Amino acid sequence: MKSRYMSMILAAVLAVGMTACKGNPAGDGPGTADRAEADSNSRESEEVTFVLDWTPNTNHTGVYVAQAKGYFEEAGLNVNIIQPPEDGATMLVAGGGAQFGVDFQDSITPAFATESPLPVTAVAAVIQHNTSGLISLKEKGIDAPKKMEGFTYATWELEIEQAIMKYVMEQDGGDYSKLELIPSTVSDVVTALQTDVDLVWIYYAWDGIAAQRKGLETNYINFADLDAALDYYSPIIIANNDYLAENPQQAKAFLQAVRKGYEFAIENPQEAADILCEAAPELDKEIVLESQKWLADQYQADAPKWGIIDKERWDGFYQWLYDHGVIETEIPDGTGFSNEYIQ
Repeated sequence: MKSRYMSMILAAVLAVGMTACKGNPAGDGPGTADRAEADSNSRESEEVTFVLDWTPNTNHTGVYVAQAKGYFEEAGLNVNIIQPPEDGATMLVAGGGAQFGVDFQDSITPAFATESPLPVTAVAAVIQHNTSGLISLKEKGIDAPKKMEGFTYATWELEIEQAIMKYVMEQDGGDYSKLELIPSTVSDVVTALQTDVDLVWIYYAWDGIAAQRKGLETNYINFADLDAALDYYSPIIIANNDYLAENPQQAKAFLQAVRKGYEFAIENPQEAADILCEAAPELDKEIVLESQKWLADQYQADAPKWGIIDKERWDGFYQWLYDHGVIETEIPDGTGFSNEYIQ
């Protein structure tokens, strides 16, 4: 459900940053309000491209609902939803190939932990809390991080990922060196758990629901329940900074339509699931429906409205990464997100 391109982002930060970094990805939004309003008509276009982070799934339902229900059309927008290129959605958005895209706060870290940040800003939280965690077969008895000792874990071999794994194990009194890491990008969690893989990092709304539907009895360790710093935002909608500065009203119109799409999905999970399946008929309809029902309470959760990013939680995660030596460059508070486009 989640595509990670952190190493690619890190490798390309300088190249893109030198040519495209005109905006300031901070909590108050790129550029000044006066400049944004003055330039808003200069390059406005009804054509908007939205790039997914992976293949269509219930993280994206609100966007597909907005398209199917005509919310984009009502806003005067013609939105093209595309799947990501090999180097990921963030690089496409940063380079101006798409106005909006999907990423995750942890995955996008290298875009900001540099002297030349990528010109992208998170403008909405798709899901209000981090719903990712570790799944294992119940028979293995791994119901706490310290109990991961002696078992195997399918790793993406990413620094942030492994730092989080080490942290949660040690905080629970476990020995991280006793967890066997198996380099693997698991595409089918249900099958993987029945092979030589004991633990997989998943997003519960998709793979957790899929495991249930397939009749697997599992244990699930949710990261957000272990430490407040790990309740970061995943996934998020990002936007190109130059686009935001030059087309603020269009950006607000786009996000208002998207917000209506997610609000519809919250209130009508069955119909929302049908809309997603119509757009992506290759999906398992039963998994989509159960996932949609589960996410109905998660999209907005306890936020005052869908899409709002809490500054304390956003900054807290990046501070945690710096304090634990995961990143060498401290990310200033407020960097990389803006709530000003959510109406």
